[in-house]
This record gives sequence, structure tokens and C-alpha cells, in this order.
Amino acid sequence: MPKPKNSAGRNLPQAIGVGVFLALLVIGALITGPRGWYPLVAAAIGVAMWEVLTRLREKGYVVPRTVLLLIGQAMVWVSWPYGTEGLLFVFTIGVLLLMFGRLFHLGAATAPKNYLRDTAVGVFVLAWIPLFGAFAAMISLLSTWDVSGSLFILTFMLCVVASDTGGYFAGVMFGSHPMAPAVSPKKSWEGFGGSALFGIITGALCLQFLLQHEWWLGVILGLTLVVCATLGDLVESQFKRELGIKDMSHLLPGHGGIMDRLDGMLPAAAVTWLLLSLVGA
Repeated sequence: MPKPKNSAGRNLPQAIGVGVFLALLVIGALITGPRGWYPLVAAAIGVAMWEVLTRLREKGYVVPRTVLLLIGQAMVWVSWPYGTEGLLFVFTIGVLLLMFGRLFHLGAATAPKNYLRDTAVGVFVLAWIPLFGAFAAMISLLSTWDVSGSLFILTFMLCVVASDTGGYFAGVMFGSHPMAPAVSPKKSWEGFGGSALFGIITGALCLQFLLQHEWWLGVILGLTLVVCATLGDLVESQFKRELGIKDMSHLLPGHGGIMDRLDGMLPAAAVTWLLLSLVGA
């Protein structure tokens, strides 16, 4: 075996223990379908939003944390009975509340400070976390006459795990060409190649044997998911770089915060729902 070129960058025993715990939670939610999956996604979205909004407030951004947390939860839960129409409706209400609320934050007689900055970052958070997260929740609502929603969730999670595993292994063992050194120095093209290889293979196998569909759609799913997950990682890296922080929180030993685990998964969930909607409805 070749010697690793790079350090893992974290406490592996802690990370593995926490990873096993999270995997058990996901497995429990998988078994029960939407009734278990929706609460798990909603809880993760709520904690991730709290982490991000708290870090923003610590750095001087004026964001209505409680209002945004409530709007985020409403976006996730309304997607169960009303789908994308309900999701878009609540998201629009949230944007309007941000635009108008910040306008009169200091009263009608005083001009708001940093209006564009704070309004824009609030809309960004709503799109980044609960909007993408709602698509992750809605994957559980996909089904066909012989394939349950749980198998659609399993397909998504297996592709995510494969992408993370392939990227981690290839990055640690072979990573030497930085992908975006100005944003994330540890992200390498070798790691991306490992993610793509594992993601494509897993996507093809899942579509063929779990969802009873053409394998080539799984290839598209695997590659698209990896691209979105990688870019999602870079987005969070730049977000933390601008705030001058390493992790969103220390809630998960060896991993950082909940958002540090969801950064790539959230945009990947949106494209996964879109592609898998071609299979189940």
C-alpha cells in the first residue's frame, strides 16, 4: 500500500464513532419512511440553521434568527402535503419578511444600516439550508408501484457515503493537485476523482438493482451528485473563511457542527430529487 500523502486532519476514532451514531439514526429513519425521515431532516435543518445564524450574529450580521428558524421549519414541513408549490410559497413569504423587516429594523424614522448585506445573507441562508433541505425530505415521497420511498432515500444516502468515502481515501492517499487553493487548500483533484469514481459506480448499481431503472441514469445521478457535493463543500469553506472560523460548531466531535456534515449533502439533495423524480412520482 502506498503511504498517505496527506493527513486526515481530524481525530479518526472520534469521527468514526460519531459517524456510526449518525448512520444508525439514518437507518432508523429509512425503515419508517417519511414519518421518520421528515423529523430527522427537519431537526438537522433546524440545528444547521441555528449554527449558521449564530455565527453570523457573532460577526455583526443582523439576522432575525428566531424568524428564520421558524420559516425554515415551515419550508420543510409544508413540502410534505403540498410539495414544491408549498415550499416555494413559504420561501417567498420568508424573503418578503426579510426584505420588509430589515427595511424598518430601526424604525420608520431611521435608515437601516447594512440593509443589502443583511437582507442578502438572510435570503442566502434560506436557500442554502431549508430550501435544499426540503428537497432531501421530499426524496422520501418518491415511489413507484414496486419501489418504496425508503429505497429512494437509501439510493441518495449510499451515493453520498460513496462520494465522501472515495474522496476522503483518494485525497488522503494521492491528493497533490489543489482544486481551489484560495477557497479550500485541502480539496484536491485526486479527491474529486475518487468521489466521482465511487459515486458513479454506486449510482449505477443503485438505479439498476434498488430502483429497477436504467443504470445510465445512475451514472448521471452519481456524477451530478458528486459535482454538487464538491461545490457545496467549497461554498461552506468560503463562508467560514469570510467569517474567520474553522467549524460551524463543536456539536459533533471529530466532525465539527451539523452544517459541516450537511454542506455538500444539501445541494446534492436538490439535484437528486430532480433526477429521481424522473423515476418515481
